[in-house]
Amino acid sequence: MTEASSDSNDSFHVFDTTLRDGAQREGINLTVADKLNIARYLDEFGVGFIEGGWPGANPRDTEFFARAAAELDLQHAQLVAFGATRRAGGSAADDPQLAALVNSGAPVVTLVAKSHDRHVELALRTTLDENLAMVRDSVSYLRSQGRRVFIDCEHFFDGYKANRDYALAVVRAAHEAGADVVVLCDTNGGMLPAGVHEIVADVLAATGARLGIHAQDDTGCAVANSLAAVDAGATHVQCTANGYGERVGNANLFPVVGALEIKYGMKVLPEGRLAEMTRISHAIAEVVNLAPSTHQPYVGVSAFAHKAGLHASAIKVDPDLYQHIDPERVGNTMRMLVSDMAGRASVELKGKELGYDLSADRDLVGRVVAKVKEQENLGYTYEAADASFELLLRDEVRGGRERFFTLESWRTISEQQAGNGNGGGESAGNEATVKLWAKGERRIATGEGNGPVDALDRALRAALEGIYPQLAKMELVDYKVRILEGQHGTGSKTRVLIESTDGTTTWSTVGVADNVIAASWRALEDAYTYGLIRAGLDPQE
Repeated sequence: MTEASSDSNDSFHVFDTTLRDGAQREGINLTVADKLNIARYLDEFGVGFIEGGWPGANPRDTEFFARAAAELDLQHAQLVAFGATRRAGGSAADDPQLAALVNSGAPVVTLVAKSHDRHVELALRTTLDENLAMVRDSVSYLRSQGRRVFIDCEHFFDGYKANRDYALAVVRAAHEAGADVVVLCDTNGGMLPAGVHEIVADVLAATGARLGIHAQDDTGCAVANSLAAVDAGATHVQCTANGYGERVGNANLFPVVGALEIKYGMKVLPEGRLAEMTRISHAIAEVVNLAPSTHQPYVGVSAFAHKAGLHASAIKVDPDLYQHIDPERVGNTMRMLVSDMAGRASVELKGKELGYDLSADRDLVGRVVAKVKEQENLGYTYEAADASFELLLRDEVRGGRERFFTLESWRTISEQQAGNGNGGGESAGNEATVKLWAKGERRIATGEGNGPVDALDRALRAALEGIYPQLAKMELVDYKVRILEGQHGTGSKTRVLIESTDGTTTWSTVGVADNVIAASWRALEDAYTYGLIRAGLDPQE
């Protein structure tokens, strides 16, 4: 493991604890390889410190530090080992957990310490004076071993409210023993920004210690609380990527950094790293196997998406009228959503986004707006199906639907075996047959699949791949079905959204019909048509 370069900014710390605190989120279970990959992304983003876990207490974390020494080449961040103060009544030099922290090879250690008097007496089952000795001894020992030490004062804000004098005594004990930063932790996540600001300012004035903030998000205020602490004088913020963490999560790294860099004008990342924010956020989401939050500030795909016609009209004049920043600063993009709320400006801007200049043809824009409203009245939605909207737009531009193939008929068969008398049964197979015309040839193909839609997709592919080999690169990656409101029971209309990819780009298409298979066919037809256009083919040739 290579340590970060010496030119890293030490006046303000961006401290990431995704690998430790973030990994405690329900549904996240990181392998050592996952943790190494996330560490690389965080270092690439430019955080100053990466808390890797608790060596000695967790075999996986012990392995992580061992492998990190050989496999990580950190350019910006320093690796941090997490642990606890020595045991009550013991010696820091003889404490096996402190020894594990030293043996991890991490240049920085974060120690969690009790700062709430009630927790000291009930959880540690020791005296208040002994807890202060545990803090002093542990910090002094690790400093004697050449380690930089940060102290996490657990339950600090609750402890401060219960016994201010003792909470301050813990901060002083850590600071006087040589801790570089004393982190005030809102462990239960119950604080609000005004209270955080007041307490941080008081602790800073009373102790003179360098202070940090660790905020949980149980009130939805973790980012605001972190910024309030900075306003009060904290120079160290602990966050997790995408806000992962126990219960509802931690302060989200990306909006915290975005606010510090853009709103506060602070340089907390290396030059040029802010523009990598969206990519890094989504990459880490892929590693932890959680879909990226579409509405996450700064980095969500909807963070700069505009739907209302009023917004679009203003954005056409100046994008800053309805955007707090230029999305490119954080590696994101503005998107126009086309829906039944769309006006002429929405369609013009969306057309421009897709490469069509519609500004000189008011009649064309009017036809597209009318068509969108007509289709959405039938149940279609284009805000989540850009590819289907582009095909609709191309139809209006070129005066008719472009087709690579013309359907004659399709048919699906689903066979179900008799059950055991309890209403169950096993599917014996799903088969689909497609008859169509392509390039003057009549093609008939049959496909079998895990369900009728999968069978239909396989049959369509079998019918067309001989004529259009480009389809070999295309595959369906997501499939969503929704029964539309306002209809009745099994006679309701069905909307299907399909996401496809060619290995480099993804696109979404929509279909609506009285049954799920017919709706799926319409979405599939759009998906294949758009995929072939993306491959550079012209249906008129």
